[in-house]
Amino acid sequence: MVALFADPLPEVLLRGPRVYLRPPSRTDYRAWIQLRAASRDFLTPWEPAWPDDALTRACYRRRLRRAALDWHEDGGYAFHILHRRDDRLLGGIGLNNVRRGVAQSASVGYWVGADHARQGYMTEALKATLEFAFDHLGLHRIEAACLPSNAASRQLLAKVGFHEEGLARRYLRINNAWEDHTLYGMLREDVR
Repeated sequence: MVALFADPLPEVLLRGPRVYLRPPSRTDYRAWIQLRAASRDFLTPWEPAWPDDALTRACYRRRLRRAALDWHEDGGYAFHILHRRDDRLLGGIGLNNVRRGVAQSASVGYWVGADHARQGYMTEALKATLEFAFDHLGLHRIEAACLPSNAASRQLLAKVGFHEEGLARRYLRINNAWEDHTLYGMLREDVR
């Protein structure tokens, strides 16, 4: 098991016009908790049920440990999204379930604080993440899934070039209910 602070996350920095992305750190705890707490009503319809301790330091440390382990095992890559002007935390994005071998693929998931939604920040963050996935990690395919009712996420995925591929029945447990999801995919060739 990777020790949380003895073997920290790499210093990776991805850039967009107004945002930058970097792995989460201990120093982000207060900003992360404040943004998540302020955005709870906005986020919960689209996310797995929050644990009772979702907004505690212990929960945040568990997330950091998981992120460090995933990075070091090439299983996932978590990033915080920050504003370039004032280093304000805007949200998070991650490549999850990295599959190597014949697949060379991963899933992408993301969230943005309520006050920062629909301002183009996630578009910039997703583009930077895709560049990292295809050019740095050498992945061939990135997948995404969202609730059919999540118009903002569907528009985002289409805008950056994902292709709608179908519907997965009762695909993920969101807010304590198994929900259908619209599936999207993007191939490395789609970006060129």
